[in-house]
Amino acid sequence: MNSEKINGVTQTLWQENELQDLATRAFQGLGLTQEDAGQVSKVLIQADLFGLSTHGLSRIESYGERLQVNGINAQPNITVQSPALALRLVDGDNGVGPLVGMRALQAAMDAAKQCGIGMAFARGSNHFGPISPYSLIAAEQGFASIIGSNATTTIAPWGGSDARLGNSPLGFGVPNPGGNPFLLDMAMSVVARAKIRNAFKRGESIPDTWATDQKGVPTTDPKAALDGFLLPIGGHKGYGLALMVDMFAGLLSNAAYLTHVKSWVDAPDEPQNLGHFFILIDTTKLGSPQWLAARMMDFAEILHDSPPADATRPVIVPGEIELEKMAYQKQNGILLDPAVVELLYHHAKGAPRA
Repeated sequence: MNSEKINGVTQTLWQENELQDLATRAFQGLGLTQEDAGQVSKVLIQADLFGLSTHGLSRIESYGERLQVNGINAQPNITVQSPALALRLVDGDNGVGPLVGMRALQAAMDAAKQCGIGMAFARGSNHFGPISPYSLIAAEQGFASIIGSNATTTIAPWGGSDARLGNSPLGFGVPNPGGNPFLLDMAMSVVARAKIRNAFKRGESIPDTWATDQKGVPTTDPKAALDGFLLPIGGHKGYGLALMVDMFAGLLSNAAYLTHVKSWVDAPDEPQNLGHFFILIDTTKLGSPQWLAARMMDFAEILHDSPPADATRPVIVPGEIELEKMAYQKQNGILLDPAVVELLYHHAKGAPRA
């Protein structure tokens, strides 16, 4: 650990290995095995490295509350079936979402190594963090990916007046053997619900393009937005994308879908039965690393060479901001909310002694 003054306040910065150890012990204190706790911590720390703090170790609050009331199974028996050469069916047994996600990712990569392309459907899961950590892990091993998950209902059907579908995230990744991979991670709403929740905690207003109140009227009041509905990206097109993600992640995976998904806020002691899907392509079957690196570099250069409309904001490729934040924090340390650190220490007290 080291410290740094940020906005005039001295903040503690964590080295990745230190945080991995503390987070692993915290999840062990919540009942996970050391190996499983390490997997969960890896995904959430990667989210923090990317600057996605709403989906990083701060999630130990909601995960921990549900683990303590047995809403999440701390020691699941996760199983993998292979009904076809390139297909894997993963039953998460109501385990912590990032753990189920990592098992499904590995299953899809194993299938892709064998067949060139592989797909895993996961059921019996929970919130699994952001998609970009999984996309990065896959890209580092030479796999292009399409990954999605469904979620608790927070969006009204286009033209409807109550929540019937979730803010289901969708992500893409393409490896670059000669540099940074392409990483796109997006939810189907204009912003994540966590951003509205944070604005409410801070007593701040929100843009009226983020959400509506209970009557479907756009609002700047975060409390009214939390009681209302998120607005989808691109209007009816975002609504259609959200439905397709839920059909793959929920319906086809034999998980819950749409209003069948339990709310972790309203029913923390009940399994959510969320679903995820992972489509992996082994790019080494398409050509050599040199071939892919040259094409990826050319692809990025074409975009970067576009003269920016605003000289202070050059054109970027998806994933660049997150990867720059990751590189900076790996070198200088990871900044965490002190309340999150306190909660990690609290749960780590219950970890078994080595």
